[in-house]
Amino acid sequence: MSPRPGLFLTFEGIDGSGKSTQARLLADALRAQGQDVILTREPGGSPGAEEIRRLVLEGDPDRWSAETEILLFTAARRDHLERTIEPALAAGKVVICDRFADSTRMYQGLSRGNLRRVVDQLHVLMIGREPDLTLLIDMEPSTGLNRAKGRQGTEERFEDFGVELQHKMRAGFLSLAQEFADRFRVIDGDRGIQDVSADVTAAVADALIHNGHGA
Repeated sequence: MSPRPGLFLTFEGIDGSGKSTQARLLADALRAQGQDVILTREPGGSPGAEEIRRLVLEGDPDRWSAETEILLFTAARRDHLERTIEPALAAGKVVICDRFADSTRMYQGLSRGNLRRVVDQLHVLMIGREPDLTLLIDMEPSTGLNRAKGRQGTEERFEDFGVELQHKMRAGFLSLAQEFADRFRVIDGDRGIQDVSADVTAAVADALIHNGHGA
C-alpha cells in the first residue's frame, strides 16, 4: 500500500507579520493530532541552504544586486527541495515552510526591479513545485517592521530597506493572493496570536481532509 500523499503548506507575509510564530503553532497543533510534521524555513532548511541564508540575510542592504539575490535564493531553494521537502512529501508527511518561492517573487522580483519574469522562469526550470496551501499573514506594515526591528538579531538586511519596502511588499503579497487564489488564504494578522492561530487551523483543516490527512 503506497503512503498517502504529503501536504505542502507555506506561510508568507511581510517582515514581523507573525508568520514564523504561526508556523510553529500550527506544527505543534498538527503533531498533537498525530500528524507527522516537518517544520522548515527559507532561506534555509538544509545544511547548504542555511549557509546561503547567512549570505543573503546579513550585511549591508546593498551587498547584493537583485539579480544575484535571485540566483542565491534559487540555489538555496533547490538544495532545500532536494534534501528536505521532497523526501518528506514522498514519505507522506506534512511540510510546513516559513516562506517559499512567493517571497522571492516579491522581495527580488518586485521590490528591487521588475524581475518577476526572471524569478518565475528560474522557478519553472529549477524548482517546479508550488505549495498545496499558502497562508498569507496580512499586517499593517509599520507594525510589522517595528516588530521585526525589535528582534535585534543579525538577519536584518531586508528590514533595513525601511517601511516603504514593507508597504510595497504588503500590496504585492495581496496581489499575489489574487493571482493564485486557488492556493492562497489571507489571514488578518492584526489580532491576538490565538485568534490568528484559530483562523490558520481552520484554513488548514480542509486541506488536510482533501489530502487524506484528516481524521
